[in-house]
Amino acid sequence: MSFIKAKEYLEKYGLENRIMEFPVSSATVEEAAKAVNCKEEEIAKTLSFIVEDKPILIVVAGDKKIDNAKYKAEFHTKAKMIPFEEVETLVGHEVGGVCPFGIKDDVQVYLDDSLKRFPVIYPACGSANSAIKLTIEELKKTSNYEKWIDVCKESSK
Repeated sequence: MSFIKAKEYLEKYGLENRIMEFPVSSATVEEAAKAVNCKEEEIAKTLSFIVEDKPILIVVAGDKKIDNAKYKAEFHTKAKMIPFEEVETLVGHEVGGVCPFGIKDDVQVYLDDSLKRFPVIYPACGSANSAIKLTIEELKKTSNYEKWIDVCKESSK
């Protein structure tokens, strides 16, 4: 079960006591924000893509969308999300619970600059009814990320 993998992974960092499990779904940004009782932008959503036939994860703020031009400039290819039915096989977590914790070894993780505006964020924790409260420093430490990137659209405000 991917929740157990994520929890065991976070135990290495002494963070398992921060994991929250909910009696309701937290699979979407809106549902997660309600379950956690935070703003939608504070949810750290983890998006799954294929680059050169390999899975990658990009963790972005809950209020952001991928900017195709920025993505292409960063990865030198068009943004191609992993098909819904292949996410768990390729990444190790099912859609709704995808996170950078306890994933398959060959999956690279990137953190988007959109997260830097928050002192605390809430990524999923391997299931569609879980989250964990982390500082940006804790996310950096636990996510085994490759680098910070800027691949999201600017706010339309």
